[in-house]
Amino acid sequence: MYIIDCHTHIFPPDIIAERDRYREYDSWFDQLYANPRAPMANGDDLLKAMDQGGIDRAVTFGFSFADLALCHACNEYVLDTASRHGEYLIPFIQVPPRAGREAIREARHCLERGARGIGELMPDGQGFALTDFDLLTPLMRLAKEFEVPVLFHTAEPVGHIYAGKGEQGSQEAFALASRYPDNVIILAHWGGGLPFYELMPEVREALRNVYYDTAASLYLYEAGIFRYAAQWVPDKILFGTDYPLIGPRRFLRHIERADLEPATQRKVLGENAADLFC
Repeated sequence: MYIIDCHTHIFPPDIIAERDRYREYDSWFDQLYANPRAPMANGDDLLKAMDQGGIDRAVTFGFSFADLALCHACNEYVLDTASRHGEYLIPFIQVPPRAGREAIREARHCLERGARGIGELMPDGQGFALTDFDLLTPLMRLAKEFEVPVLFHTAEPVGHIYAGKGEQGSQEAFALASRYPDNVIILAHWGGGLPFYELMPEVREALRNVYYDTAASLYLYEAGIFRYAAQWVPDKILFGTDYPLIGPRRFLRHIERADLEPATQRKVLGENAADLFC
């Protein structure tokens, strides 16, 4: 079975080695990595985990820093790593939308060098809302120009609180998708529950170009979410682990417990992503 992990993070080695110093520069990074046991990975770590977990390709990106210079450092590392392992890695790049024209310049430069998407953008960490359309429109236009998806972090409006959850959820994500119906949008973490509203015909039409990744599902939902969601959005679910938060072998065991039909499992684990990226 061909498997594509659509949500992984890698870091330049110096950020991993000096995480405490970088915590001083970004409050969201500090929130997520204050614990020295919080896992971080470089490109070689990801490739090793992919090999051990039976992952054929992975979408990978850095961290959604609020500072453009830090995003640039991550982007350079991701693009360089992907250039050496292009058969395995699909590079996305990150910019802080609040950086305005400089963010657009950085994103364009990276897309011209072969980036395949933008994100994971982090609204709470980067200081914007999914409904800040004046801020997001130039970036969405650029993504449309290059015909690449934009990946946004989204969170559940209910349930337990955890580091990195954020406050932008299904309602804001629906407004975003409605505003940019021709953009391909990927909503991380199941879109904060948005796929369940696709049972409403008018919502399904508005979300026709929206996909949902499964990142961090083990910390959020029971395995049954795969079976339930696959009943009405089987072509829009993208397997994503949120590596190194969760390793691929552990995540795949979680999906096995969902007891999906073989054809549906193939879609979720690779075929849907292949339609986007291959």
